[in-house]
Amino acid sequence: MRANKACPVVLRHSTELEILAFRHPLAGLQLVKGTVEAGESTATAAVRELAEEAGVQAGESGFLGLWHSGFCGQVWAFHECRVPAPLPESWSHFTADDGGHRFEFFWQPLASLPSEQWHPLFQGALGLLRQRLLGEGAEA
Repeated sequence: MRANKACPVVLRHSTELEILAFRHPLAGLQLVKGTVEAGESTATAAVRELAEEAGVQAGESGFLGLWHSGFCGQVWAFHECRVPAPLPESWSHFTADDGGHRFEFFWQPLASLPSEQWHPLFQGALGLLRQRLLGEGAEA
């Protein structure tokens, strides 16, 4: 099955490897993710979604794999995205998605298991990324 969702992965190294995440005002902690539009590659969709949801301009630098989420037929394509300059510790961005929301961005240590504040779907996605990027088991 082809991927129908794209997930841009922005990483940084501080004291440990961290991944860009955000607080959705209605649905808990999440990663940036969105629908792949008709005729669009998953890499292009990942870069577009990062700009739309986070206000971050980036380039796709590497395919990290597919994930069959088990949720509503969603197959996610993960793409590492590189940003040209360091991003702040935290910021907010208003997106027009779903009628408009203000997302609060932060850095999640990738090795840390996600708390119950994380939407369950994104807990699974983080498990896969921990496995791919850190070599750790996906099961919490």
